[in-house]
Amino acid sequence: MSCCLAKYLNQHITETLIWICFRMQDKTIAYVGDSLGRQMFQSMMCMVTGGKERLDVEDVGAEYGFVLAPGAKRPDGWAYRFPSTNTTILYHWSSTLCDLEPLNPSDRATSYAMHLDRPPAFLKSNLHRLHVLVLNTGHHWNRGKLRANRWEMYLGGAPNSDRNTAVIWKAKNFTVHSVVRWVDTQLPRHPKLKAFYRSISPRHFFNGDWDTGGSCDNTSPLAKGGSGVHLDRSEDADAEGAVRGTGVRLLDVTALSRLRDEGHISRYSIKATSGVQDCLHWCLPGVPDTWNEILAAQL
Repeated sequence: MSCCLAKYLNQHITETLIWICFRMQDKTIAYVGDSLGRQMFQSMMCMVTGGKERLDVEDVGAEYGFVLAPGAKRPDGWAYRFPSTNTTILYHWSSTLCDLEPLNPSDRATSYAMHLDRPPAFLKSNLHRLHVLVLNTGHHWNRGKLRANRWEMYLGGAPNSDRNTAVIWKAKNFTVHSVVRWVDTQLPRHPKLKAFYRSISPRHFFNGDWDTGGSCDNTSPLAKGGSGVHLDRSEDADAEGAVRGTGVRLLDVTALSRLRDEGHISRYSIKATSGVQDCLHWCLPGVPDTWNEILAAQL
């Protein structure tokens, strides 16, 4: 990620800084989700700092429990405060939006109960401190990720025995509905909280997948074919259905992001692997900036 793209940033920095100063004074913006949620957080930080190191910005991660655990490569979140407006911007890693509980806390190689019907513990502990909440999940819902992370589906506090719910896409849909409904029940207690669920960010692997030579190294949008957005409904029907009838709003980015197949990191990652392209994550500045602009407009 690099924030330094001056011509692109000038207008967006000005508009975003004005929004932060006047709309988010004494407030906290929280992104909770997977690595695409992290990119939205990074985008916001780039936009409000202009991509420059700000000595006045305070690292307040410890206030939210974001400390580096023994053996961990990184903390499970970051939080920064802008003293001039007392605005805090934070990100918490929760790739599935499930509460994860170690089955054997004394064993570093333990499996984890993946509670499909419980929101992340971070939300339960910190919701009262938040004013804007953006949730997302999606790309970690596959058997490979569950096995690699030693996640075991739990429902009602016990191992899931419902074969229907055990189907990956159904488990994901169940979880999204569950966490959205939980947040909705909390809104009357936190009337200043504005909550959003962000729809899925599309992948653009052509001629293969991430591990079979799939690529996205074109430099013009829609170079591989495609058309504009002509839909009255969201392309992420599960997300649209989850927020329907609740006070949680849909931040619908799927269709517009699908048009930007040239906007991914591709083979230009800092730690690029020969023959492997990243057609899931986005270049920054880039598409996630538009997501934040839509968020700002809705606020």
